Amino acid sequence: MKRNTWQREAVREALSSTEGFISAQGLHLSLHETGSPIGLATVYRALADLAAEGDADSLQSPEGESLYRACTTGHHHHLICRNCGLTVEIEADEVEQWARAAAASHGFTQAQHVVDVFGLCAGCTAKAAGAE
Repeated sequence: MKRNTWQREAVREALSSTEGFISAQGLHLSLHETGSPIGLATVYRALADLAAEGDADSLQSPEGESLYRACTTGHHHHLICRNCGLTVEIEADEVEQWARAAAASHGFTQAQHVVDVFGLCAGCTAKAAGAE
């Protein structure tokens, strides 16, 4: 475990107060708007460390950008709106069973997986339908 520096704590606090997923650059901008002198490279490192330790969720946007948010406890998956970024944590027992079975059928053990489902939330779907 990495030592807890003021920079790391600043990133943790900023991430915790952010709604939904955010990029390292977005979080860096938010920190600078509050007067923090923290560097962008430090934000990237802190986010990567938090994700590796399970304190932050990390996923890749459809555009390939890494996004982060403060993590809730336990293994979970996400439904993510491609338009507004609304994120809903879901449990997916069927996925868990499938992943274990798929791994075992090929002789794999200690398999891990990440499932993020991207779509349009109900609000964005309604807006899109109204615009047509």
